[in-house]
Amino acid sequence: MGGRGRSRTQRKHFRQSRENVWKRPKSDDTQNPENSSNSTPDDTNDSRVNRDPGWQPFATQNTGFDEYYKEQEIVSQEEWDTFVKYLRTPLPAAFRINSSSQFYRDIRLQLENDFTISLQAEDIDGCEVVAIKPLPWYPNNLAWHSNFSRNQLRKNQTLERFHEFLKLENETGNITRQEAVSMVPPLFLDVQPHHFVLDMCAAPGSKTFQLLEMIHQMTEPGTLPSGMVIANDLDVQRCNLLIHQTKRMCTSNLIVTNHEAQHFPSCHLHRNHINNSELGNGEEPGITQLQFDRVLCDVPCSGDGTLRKAPDIWRKWNAGNGNGLHGLQVQIGMRGITLLKVGGRMIYSTCSMNPIENEAVVAEILRRCEGSIELVDVSSELPQLIRRPGLKKWKVRDKGVWFTSYKDVPKYRRSVVTSGMFPSGKTYEETSEHDHETVTTELVENGKESTGNGLQMIDVSMVPTQCLEAEVSTLPLERCMRIVPHDQNTGAFFIAVFHKLSPLSVTQKKTVSLPKKMNSSNAQAEILKNEVKEDSDGVEIDSTGGTEGQLSEANIDADILDNGIDEDALDTDSNIMSKVTEKEEAQPSPDTKTGAEVTRGKRKLQIQGKWRGVDPVLFYRDDTVIDRIMEFYGIKESFPFKGHLITRNIDNNHVKRIYYISKYVKDVLELNLLAGQHLKIASVGLKMFERQTSKEGTTAPCLFRISSEGLPLILPHITKQILYASAVDFKHLLQYKIIKFSDFVNPEFGEKASKLMLGCCVVVLHRDDKDLSGDEQVDASAVAIGCWRGRTNVAVMVTAIDCQELLERLSALKATETAPMQDNSSSQLQLKATETAPVQDNSSSQLKADEIGHKNDSEIKEDIKASTPETLG
Repeated sequence: MGGRGRSRTQRKHFRQSRENVWKRPKSDDTQNPENSSNSTPDDTNDSRVNRDPGWQPFATQNTGFDEYYKEQEIVSQEEWDTFVKYLRTPLPAAFRINSSSQFYRDIRLQLENDFTISLQAEDIDGCEVVAIKPLPWYPNNLAWHSNFSRNQLRKNQTLERFHEFLKLENETGNITRQEAVSMVPPLFLDVQPHHFVLDMCAAPGSKTFQLLEMIHQMTEPGTLPSGMVIANDLDVQRCNLLIHQTKRMCTSNLIVTNHEAQHFPSCHLHRNHINNSELGNGEEPGITQLQFDRVLCDVPCSGDGTLRKAPDIWRKWNAGNGNGLHGLQVQIGMRGITLLKVGGRMIYSTCSMNPIENEAVVAEILRRCEGSIELVDVSSELPQLIRRPGLKKWKVRDKGVWFTSYKDVPKYRRSVVTSGMFPSGKTYEETSEHDHETVTTELVENGKESTGNGLQMIDVSMVPTQCLEAEVSTLPLERCMRIVPHDQNTGAFFIAVFHKLSPLSVTQKKTVSLPKKMNSSNAQAEILKNEVKEDSDGVEIDSTGGTEGQLSEANIDADILDNGIDEDALDTDSNIMSKVTEKEEAQPSPDTKTGAEVTRGKRKLQIQGKWRGVDPVLFYRDDTVIDRIMEFYGIKESFPFKGHLITRNIDNNHVKRIYYISKYVKDVLELNLLAGQHLKIASVGLKMFERQTSKEGTTAPCLFRISSEGLPLILPHITKQILYASAVDFKHLLQYKIIKFSDFVNPEFGEKASKLMLGCCVVVLHRDDKDLSGDEQVDASAVAIGCWRGRTNVAVMVTAIDCQELLERLSALKATETAPMQDNSSSQLQLKATETAPVQDNSSSQLKADEIGHKNDSEIKEDIKASTPETLG
């Protein structure tokens, strides 16, 4: 699912999303190789060097970088050489086992008992190889670290089996390849299954995946947690990457949005809208505003903590990058605090080492909140994680000049170098042309503060002397965490943990309801005049909703959230916004046709929702179809089903996919509808059903089949269209994709399959071949695949990669026809079946001819060809 037009991300976008810094432009072959894009050792070979004698390895140094961080004293002088040495070496590979996968125990055992031992015995490049090992600070041995670089994993034949293992498990969603320090921030959020969590800058989605795992980890199989995660990112293409990453989680508790983080909407519901009939169910919304128990604020940054995996940063680095991002980082942090519930916890983190992006931002947030929040001391948490305290003093560099105090910044540069960048945060305003050095001397001699003689708000104790001694912050910034590369062979990272003690006051928010010198009448005209704006991607920005933060540093609705301000005071503004919305709805697009379609050239596009380029989110309320689905699969009444289905197609007659949402996601969607669709939703819900479009499928009693993502959730709640297969027949299905009823080894299985209704069915691996009656209760840990019961056969709807993964797992358990598969407590298996990509023959898993009706391979393939339904799936 996703948008259309310019918001639709194509495969080419992923190739173009980042500059290829490793491929050197031909025009630069003989000119200044240090400043050109160069190849890493990943791409080097003798032929390349001989063919391009001007090529040189990328220069991993920058004199400005060295000068800057030596002056900031982020590490001691004695450590500097070691620190830089690590920065100039490739980053070791790290990955995390996804605890949501039912394979995770098997994978962990394979790493502990197989690869750890086998790789220790190898000798690569003449050096003894250090075995892969679990990260000691990550819970339950679920995160692993290797001293092999990505280049070694790709190029060295000795590591080929390990590399293939990583690729397979990553594709199937069982592991996530993620930088070790990137795994740290979610661990300090203390997420519980009932929490509402906001990931403000979520792409590419590795941390979001961790948050979803935490939501689900203490939930019983087959049940849903009450909490949810909203993952947001500004960039449309990165949003699609985020969707792809989190899709492997198979969760109905996630909403992906596309907003500027500093303007993330709170969807406050005005009380006059509560009786709105748009929901269509006559019920009041479950929630009336968006507030979060946990907020992850992993902000955009200069990224010099990732030098080991992105060495192109060496040539691009300069101190101005951090200075330019400071203001945005403060805005995003403040917005996160505003959306946080009292008693909630927020993480601020960056992959930068620059104190202007780290401690300076944290200090400014603390100052603006004036005691409403506190920095949490988490030094006792994750004791095996080596971390260093935050800095208490630093300097600001601008245009090659060091500043120790805002007082020293020239007036013409104060729009760029702000007071919040300095440890004290003091603002010094010049009110005359008097030389500031003379004033400083006079103040120091008098030993007292002054609000005259050219300076205001001066604290004598903080006035800098003529030496470049930096200010020292009085805030407890030592509670922040700095992770540096040479402490545990990782990248660099910065983390601060906030706890919200009380609501933010109106004065703290500096709220401005309307611009000065503008009354309500001309305010309405001004709003209508500017009601539609577009960003750089051509996507509409809702000036009445998603970007309300542009009017003020903290929004009017935030005041209501935290302070309970009388909503009547906002009636005028609300009426203005309502009229804007009515006008938008009343004015049809120039391309609008009758019905729900517009025509552009030869292509028909459905009318989009409030956000251009994004498919609308609609509750699916076709009771006829829903009742048919429930009857066909025997869905239990105890399973919350009706009212939890959504679609992205405004035309019910052409719905291709039906998504399932949890209770609190449902509440948020209802709130969003009533509040005016402030949330720009890129993805929501778990794809549960998909329309069968094959010729045979259109004649089935139920047109919708269970999707791969939805099978694990709904499996314990269906009572019909279920088959129980022996280990041999189950493996035959995976291997040959389509098998006739008469060709199953167990004739009882074929007979039962022939008695099912035409359409989708679920084949469950029976763990005891003595009884295939199917009367037992199916639980979420069962091995199950989605299939299609045709007129004469059973066809598997499984991707080749998922099929390969399950076959390898079953082979490891040594299941045979004569030795039934035993229950293995460490192997909770569940294959994610899908409707695409038929299973290919795999030479490593070929079945013996006598295992299936004593037919040879050619006969089996002829049967398959003859019985394949047209365009199945």
